[in-house]
Amino acid sequence: MQKKINAYCEAHTTLLVPALYELERETHLNTLSPQMISGKMQGHLLTLLTSLSKPMLALEIGTFTGYAAICIAKGLPAGGRLHTIEVNAELAHISQKFFEKAGLSHCIEAHLGDAKEVIPRLGLRFDLVFLDAAKFDYPVYYEMLVELLNPGGLLIADNVLWDGKVAKKAEDADTQTMDAFNKLVHNDPRVENLMLPVRDGVLIARKI
Repeated sequence: MQKKINAYCEAHTTLLVPALYELERETHLNTLSPQMISGKMQGHLLTLLTSLSKPMLALEIGTFTGYAAICIAKGLPAGGRLHTIEVNAELAHISQKFFEKAGLSHCIEAHLGDAKEVIPRLGLRFDLVFLDAAKFDYPVYYEMLVELLNPGGLLIADNVLWDGKVAKKAEDADTQTMDAFNKLVHNDPRVENLMLPVRDGVLIARKI
């Protein structure tokens, strides 16, 4: 039943950038983990949140093939800019190609490397952050990013339900790490947060 509900929701969700159809197809054909792509519903949610919050500087950790980056960039106000960081150099040719196809390469600056090293070098503060990188680093990234987030800014984290395992209280290390991250954000007085069961779970935290 849940699959039918998801399919119905997706069928009634607008795809804002036509090039994303092709990007999704290419991701499935040319990567080992195509399920990592954000997808239509989550992508539109990112565009909507970006459009509403109007960030002048946004940050993404975990570019993958560029789907989420395109969705965030689509919602940026005039003059807004997205910095996106990816550790896997083999994916850059796909993301860059589709940034251009989507007509958004002018407002996306891609960085290659470990985000924990890249972010300090940027020397920037952000109005919106999308976190979709190695899950075991989520707590480390959070402590770094919440300090760089401007008041009223949004931090959006992906995969926070971890295939539902956090609710089932699974005891494997990945689930425990994600559960600890969720509790870290929920108990942080610097933010107010909302967790949504979109795809694999999206956590939205607004810095107070």
